[in-house]
Amino acid sequence: MSAQPDHAPVTTYAPAPGAPAELLAQLRADKRAETWVPTFERDWSAALEESRRTFSLAGLYAVVQDWQGRIAHAPAVDAFVASGYDDSDAVDLAELRHRRR
Repeated sequence: MSAQPDHAPVTTYAPAPGAPAELLAQLRADKRAETWVPTFERDWSAALEESRRTFSLAGLYAVVQDWQGRIAHAPAVDAFVASGYDDSDAVDLAELRHRRR
């Protein structure tokens, strides 16, 4: 009998050291910059404070991953919105993801 867990923990990849700066540059160049830049900066500041308290980089990594995902999927979201599909029965995926943690 093994004392090893039967599942592998999810490992968070470490973004490149310049990833937050590159991400902020991408956000500033996006048409949503007016709302996205202040929101990213707020998320980053909160994660930075958490990191200082906990000595963990996980929150900072999560912010970078979340925002990279938003930028990557923005064209698909724009296309969906422009198509006129009814999304009134949609599920908030961010809420579902936070429930898993």
